Amino acid sequence: MVDTGSVPSAYLSIAFLAIVGILMPLTNFIMSWALRPRTDPSRPHITRSYLLEGYERDHSLYPRRLSTFECGSEPIGDAMIQFHFQYYWYAIIFLVFDVAFMFLVLGGMVTAEETKLGGDIAKAEAGLAIIAVFFSIMSLGVWYVFRKRGRIYI
Repeated sequence: MVDTGSVPSAYLSIAFLAIVGILMPLTNFIMSWALRPRTDPSRPHITRSYLLEGYERDHSLYPRRLSTFECGSEPIGDAMIQFHFQYYWYAIIFLVFDVAFMFLVLGGMVTAEETKLGGDIAKAEAGLAIIAVFFSIMSLGVWYVFRKRGRIYI
């Protein structure tokens, strides 16, 4: 039985972390909104900061700012090209098996814990069956990728 007096104190640290986790990005958004340079409505190519007096930048002096690359090299060709799936399928298959391995390790740990010290074997077998179904669904996805052999375009 759980002591009801200890439940609020146990969740106090979680509530504090949730509040801090919400306030930190919210503070960053508000600060970036307040401190960023704004465009002048009468001159849209000029940006100036309301906090830093004298900070004014004329963007019309840099005509290549709308270019694809600002590194000095001229872009060649179109930026929208089709990538073959065959370049990415090894990474995707690695991720599939990485996730499957994590669940298999978790299932092995749960099974070992259940069978230790005369635990319930039926629960361990049910857990292994669920893990087997999960692994077979993941294997079907990998089989589908191997069957396509790079004919999928992204």
